[in-house]
Amino acid sequence: MDSLGLCILLMVLCFQWTTAPAAEEITWTYTGLVGQTEWSEYFPDCAGNAQSPVEVVTTQTKYDPSLLPLTPLGYSQHGNKPFAMYNNGHTAVIELPEWMGLGGLPWLYTAVQMHLHWGSGGPSHGGGEHTVNEMSADAELHVVHYNSELYPNMSKAMTQSDGLAVLGILIVTGEETNLAFNNILNYLGRIRHADQKVFIPAFDVQTLLPEDLGRYFRYNGSLTTPPCHQSVTWTLFNERIQISPAQLLKLETILYSSKAEDPDRMLLQDNYRTTQPLNHRVVFASFSAESGRELTSGEVTAIVIGVMCGCVGLAVIIRFIVKTIRFFTLLHRESVVVNSSTSSWDVLHSSRPAPMSRMKEPEEEKKQDMALNSTCEAGKKEEPSPSPQRDP
Repeated sequence: MDSLGLCILLMVLCFQWTTAPAAEEITWTYTGLVGQTEWSEYFPDCAGNAQSPVEVVTTQTKYDPSLLPLTPLGYSQHGNKPFAMYNNGHTAVIELPEWMGLGGLPWLYTAVQMHLHWGSGGPSHGGGEHTVNEMSADAELHVVHYNSELYPNMSKAMTQSDGLAVLGILIVTGEETNLAFNNILNYLGRIRHADQKVFIPAFDVQTLLPEDLGRYFRYNGSLTTPPCHQSVTWTLFNERIQISPAQLLKLETILYSSKAEDPDRMLLQDNYRTTQPLNHRVVFASFSAESGRELTSGEVTAIVIGVMCGCVGLAVIIRFIVKTIRFFTLLHRESVVVNSSTSSWDVLHSSRPAPMSRMKEPEEEKKQDMALNSTCEAGKKEEPSPSPQRDP
């Protein structure tokens, strides 16, 4: 190759190096030119075979009795130092102090941050990332930890297969306001635009978690946002957390994905990734399928109302049956009384002596006349005859 050709080749390579942006510099989105369907073109790990989130089918999970309840470490020991919260254009991120960690896993994991995913259509329109039995949540909270026993920091750990542990908390709407989530939601107005940051009062992070930390699903997956490193041990709690419709509305409508100086404001909505193929991975469960699942308050209310309606309906049916039985019993008794009366009359009527034949009446009368004559004759014989009078 001559010097001219070599020079041209070097110029082309230099042009590519200077014009092709690094993966870290690419501004990805959930929709649009660099939406989640195009992530794999810029972030190769997003096309991996162990991606998250996933659909959990409870009947296909495998019970693992070795999965013990998780132990939050230092979650309630927030101290007086405020938490930093910022809008990164994709979600609201709350940085967590390094003394917070997670026990109950093969290694000790140190907390790094937590963030939220949500939709845009209000209750029952999706917004959570994981689904369970094809049921999506209205939002989802992720608490991210890195393996501090094996790796010095988050950046190093996130590229390793055993580097991260993330807690997934599914959020649905209910009637009551969740005061714990107000510790976050009340300050979202101060980070409405991308790259804005605020310090918020520290609070007990454990109040954001479900009460039952012993029932969960476990699988190996990835980050749900680029670069999609497949380095996450996922723990998805079976129990769902409730917030009010007003709280969900604030979460869905208060933040922008655009910067404050951008002329066109874009609401930060639908920041959740669709479920990815399981690809022969096994989802483990800390509880057996026979033990059932946790019911939401709505499901419990529906069951109670159904049972009450069933009891009322059963009572009405029993009352109708009792009345019907009484009616037919009374009718039967009256029929028996009538039949008994008729039978007695027939017996009495048949026991009367049969009438004498008319041919025997003259003979009987003759006997009676003879008896009467005999009596008269006897009387005549007993009567003394008068003595004859003597003539003077």
